[in-house]
Amino acid sequence: MTMAMVQECESVRNNSDLIYSAEQIKCAINRLAIELEARLAGRAAHVLCVMNGALIFTSDLVRHIDGDLKIDYLQVSSYGDTTTGGEIEWHKTPQYPLQDQVVVIVDDIFDRGSTMHALISHCQSQGADEIITCVMLSKNLPNRSHNFKPDLIGLEVDDRYVFGYGMDYKGHLRHMPDIYALKET
Repeated sequence: MTMAMVQECESVRNNSDLIYSAEQIKCAINRLAIELEARLAGRAAHVLCVMNGALIFTSDLVRHIDGDLKIDYLQVSSYGDTTTGGEIEWHKTPQYPLQDQVVVIVDDIFDRGSTMHALISHCQSQGADEIITCVMLSKNLPNRSHNFKPDLIGLEVDDRYVFGYGMDYKGHLRHMPDIYALKET
């Protein structure tokens, strides 16, 4: 990391709004785990972590689930090194077959819906029996590109660029235990 990026990240951290504390996130995860267990009703599930953003969230969530889970990941990106979403790029598809599986897609944030739509389409094309979507954050947006919302939502946020708790700022600051938003200008 260049000295300029170190300074930029420090400035971003110091000049952002705290949206959700680590304690609020923990409470949301506990609630989501209860909801997901009820939805699974004792069935085995294939959990797909959407890398890199959902790594921390998936790790925290699955440790609260009492059941048979196979954990896998896929990797797509739409932000790159910018703060605005673009075209979806596939970097890795799931390692294990999804045919006849209950698949739980775990993602960090639900924004316009394009990424989730692509993930659901992929799982359907692979023969998943059922697909459950679970996100840590959902943006409050009036017009989405796809007319659906995730099955399980941890917390909601206004349409702002957020980072921390797995979500990045230009590839950095994912490790922050809280969720922050860039100041509105």
